[in-house]
Amino acid sequence: MHDAPLRVTTPGGAYDVIIAHGALDCLPDHLNRIGLRGALWIISDDQVFPQYAPPLIERLRAAGYTVQGSTVPSGETSKDLAMVARLYDWLIGGGVERRDAVLALGGGVVGDLAGFVAATVLRGIALVHLPTTLLAMVDSAIGGKTGVNHPLGKNLIGAFHQPRLTLADTATLRTLPPRELRAGWAEVIKHAVIRDADLFVRLETIAGADPDSLQGDALAAIIRQAARVKIDIVNADERETGERMLLNYGHTLGHAIEAASGYGDLLHGEAVAIGMHLEAQIACRMGMVEPGFVERQERLLRAWGLPTALPPALDIDDLLERTLRDKKVRAGKVRWALPQGIGSATVRDDAPETLVRAVLEEAHARSP
Repeated sequence: MHDAPLRVTTPGGAYDVIIAHGALDCLPDHLNRIGLRGALWIISDDQVFPQYAPPLIERLRAAGYTVQGSTVPSGETSKDLAMVARLYDWLIGGGVERRDAVLALGGGVVGDLAGFVAATVLRGIALVHLPTTLLAMVDSAIGGKTGVNHPLGKNLIGAFHQPRLTLADTATLRTLPPRELRAGWAEVIKHAVIRDADLFVRLETIAGADPDSLQGDALAAIIRQAARVKIDIVNADERETGERMLLNYGHTLGHAIEAASGYGDLLHGEAVAIGMHLEAQIACRMGMVEPGFVERQERLLRAWGLPTALPPALDIDDLLERTLRDKKVRAGKVRWALPQGIGSATVRDDAPETLVRAVLEEAHARSP
């Protein structure tokens, strides 16, 4: 028997987050339970769709649903307005109606893209997240953020659009490429650092044994614990006016690194891991944490197979310029989510640019 669903409750919508092995088998029942009976439009990528969509479509059609599917190329490059326009053509050309629902089957890229399409077509139709990556299960499929990239920055075009349901089947992680799985642990570690010291210690313990052996109910339990951090913060601050900004730890520099790398050389979680290591050093120089914190976090990131070194080809001035175009900038000041210790973080806007530059230059000098 599966554990009780976690629950998101925000002004923009309330919904269950179900995380369990084999959860996709029960999707028709869940859709019927929440009153979604219109046509279903599955948006997936060309890697995930062949693995999971055919039996899912068969199951949904057997339950009486009308189902269509469309794929986009896998990877961050699909998160742009040209792909949004293509999906609009598919939906509107196919006769989409207001009572229909978009099913986002895939990782964070698919979820962000499909979510934005669902938020805007016909001024908004229902969205159901079916995350198939660890990163999406603990982070991007929860909380209602949708968006696509702009050449000047990541996720600069988007909308808040809460799903009607997030259903994560941890069995899908078995077919995830090892690098993609490792990238997802960055968000789990981030949640541990900002809010859950017990999770951080559990991750250290597992890393000391064999991280790759984590599966089944034990894997689902860790994912649920990490997801609960995201849910608690979203419930307190849906639209990122305060506490939700803590979830951006590692993302200010991580997004800048991603954009400067051209969205593709690094996976999102890899860029976030590097960003966490750099931003921990910023916090250390500001007197917020001891050097031992930086070292302990780096050990954990590396133990879970994540990079911490700044890519050598990146330009420091370019990275600094990109941080100033970040969505979190207010009145020209970068608002940083920075750690205060294991399980605690805060938002600061007083990190001097000279200090940030010094951290980046030192990291660049150490790049392999």
